[in-house]
Amino acid sequence: MEHVTDPFLFFSDYISITGLPHLGPKKNGDPRLIGKKLGLLNGSSWVSAWSNYFGRIYLPGVQLVDMGNDAIQLNFMRAFAAGEPCPPQENIDRFTRYAIDLVELAQVQAVLITCSTMNRSYPMVAEALQPYHVPVIQIDIPMMERAVTIGGKLLIIATHGPTVESTGKLLRETATNYGKIIANEGVLVEDAWHYLMDGDVEGHNRVISEAIVEQRNNHFTCVVLAQLSMSIFLFSHPDPLAEFGMPVLTSGQCGFERVRDILMDLPLTK
Repeated sequence: MEHVTDPFLFFSDYISITGLPHLGPKKNGDPRLIGKKLGLLNGSSWVSAWSNYFGRIYLPGVQLVDMGNDAIQLNFMRAFAAGEPCPPQENIDRFTRYAIDLVELAQVQAVLITCSTMNRSYPMVAEALQPYHVPVIQIDIPMMERAVTIGGKLLIIATHGPTVESTGKLLRETATNYGKIIANEGVLVEDAWHYLMDGDVEGHNRVISEAIVEQRNNHFTCVVLAQLSMSIFLFSHPDPLAEFGMPVLTSGQCGFERVRDILMDLPLTK
């Protein structure tokens, strides 16, 4: 058996981030958030670590309830490789069902779609939850809105092929909603994805940094990192404006900041 890390440290850190299911509110956190629940619709099980990590930072006191499995990601990867519509309709159908489960079984007060590739599921999920009066947030929307507000020429960087098209569509839709015309280019850096697959976060961040530096002279005003998993880039580059001369937006920051604002305005349910 391959030894990958200290098991005591791994499981201790893992549980401290994800927590264990429990009834009743958390004991610590922001008084305006304690007692509230957020449903997380993840495109795969491994992303729950990201969802919970950034949730702990921006939503102290909120109980996080995860849904999502690797079969969802494997299916849209298969569809993308085969040239079929991505994400597949069966993925969207399951996300809709998962969202209803989060409301009916866990009584969450809001649902966050954390997967960029699955952002096409938003209309169906939001419609399904209308009878429950539960808001649905697509994690990339706040980031897109901020990018469109900055304006100019936007650089989208993705590390995972199936995400490129869905992210580009969402950016164009957001610009249309704001009545703006934007210029944007997309760059796929799959080497970063491969580094992440090997657990090499520094390598992942280095490849993204190199891609930004390579494009720096092309008059971009802002960088949009297309996936929640890419939010770890800021661990290595905490001040991108000073380092690269332009802001680098992540959904781990922008998305969870928006969720915090929404949850603070929602009343506690009994």
